[in-house]
Amino acid sequence: MRVCATYRSSKDDDGRKGCREYRLDAFDTLPETDDETVITLCGKDISLVPNDFTGLVDVGDYDIPCGFKKIVSHHDFEGTPSSEEIVSILNSNGAEVTKGAFSVNSFMDLVSILEASKTLSRRHVLLGMGETGTVTRLRQRILGNEFTFGYVGEPTAPGQLSADDMEALGDDCSIVGITGNLLGHTRSPAMQNAAIMTAGLNAIYLKFPSADVDGLREAMIGYDIRGMNVTIPHKSSVIEQMDSLSKTAESIGAVNTIINENGKLIGDNTDSKGVIFAFRDNIPDVGSKALIMGSGGAARAAAHAMLEMGCEVTVSGRNKETVSAIAKEFSVTGVSKADAMDHDIIINCTPIGMESTGTYPAELSLKNDHIVFDAVYNRITPLVEQAQRTGCTILKGLDMLIGQGAESFRLWFETDASTDAMRKVLE
Repeated sequence: MRVCATYRSSKDDDGRKGCREYRLDAFDTLPETDDETVITLCGKDISLVPNDFTGLVDVGDYDIPCGFKKIVSHHDFEGTPSSEEIVSILNSNGAEVTKGAFSVNSFMDLVSILEASKTLSRRHVLLGMGETGTVTRLRQRILGNEFTFGYVGEPTAPGQLSADDMEALGDDCSIVGITGNLLGHTRSPAMQNAAIMTAGLNAIYLKFPSADVDGLREAMIGYDIRGMNVTIPHKSSVIEQMDSLSKTAESIGAVNTIINENGKLIGDNTDSKGVIFAFRDNIPDVGSKALIMGSGGAARAAAHAMLEMGCEVTVSGRNKETVSAIAKEFSVTGVSKADAMDHDIIINCTPIGMESTGTYPAELSLKNDHIVFDAVYNRITPLVEQAQRTGCTILKGLDMLIGQGAESFRLWFETDASTDAMRKVLE
């Protein structure tokens, strides 16, 4: 991988050799340059470039005549056009290198960049900006890019990685990540990257926020993305793009983990393993009665886990249709409202306490011998507050996150994750 180290400030100049980008809005006096250097005008006068400069001058979106080898670069901070439009834009200049950087908001945007790269035959740099676009920076060879950019000091573009990290990872690194809509709260990248580092793997876990999963299949295969976690609201809609499903994913009716096996996508679900991990030392005797509040994908995973551990299961929720579906598919009891006093284990799989308020679908008169588990892991919920006051045994949603994440890690890398490393970075 050829990484062009880019500097946002002259104080960050570390004297490194190789490809470097110096921005004229950051440097009053240019360091020593050579034919691998890129000078970016950033609106400054081209007369500031030394007459004997032998590298590339990025003149921006204006194809101005000059006596230097040049890059003409187009930036779109709103979105990514079709592949045909990208090719038309980048072919419309006579520069030695044509560059396009586009704001990436979806998998289809990634597909557009990938398809454009296959059509462009001239020297080019094609990059996606933003978290979803980070993968384009790590796949220089796949995109046929002349070079890629990595920052020194502070990022100069959204979604950019440091030059040191880029060089350490290289073109052949394994890429895994998470997709969903609104990923600001997710702790999975920190957790999985800690496990990756502990295992000594040449890999990175990225965020792929997207409002939908259109194009996910093409993006994962095209960019050689080894695996993907799937979270709200895509766990069901992604199923149609899978080549096959595990028995667990079929049973739960949702996919939270995708494995790319040589271009074949396998959909799995590790959420139930996460629930079992959380309960591993705390499950009462076989025959315990478990109440699961909620009727979405997490509730399905919890029902699968509780049945596997020999519990009698009741599911309660306001959506009669989804509650009835779970009751029928798992052969459990489904009700609109339950009584906690009739159960030994209380499991919350609603979003109450995370980003929404409301009333739990149960009469929660807790007693101190209740076991309470809340899948919401990033804050203390009303249920957990009540359980603390009552003296219940409280199991952490964080343990479910670690358990499901460790199982995803095993499926991708065929080695065990360090749950201690995961827990340390989360706590």
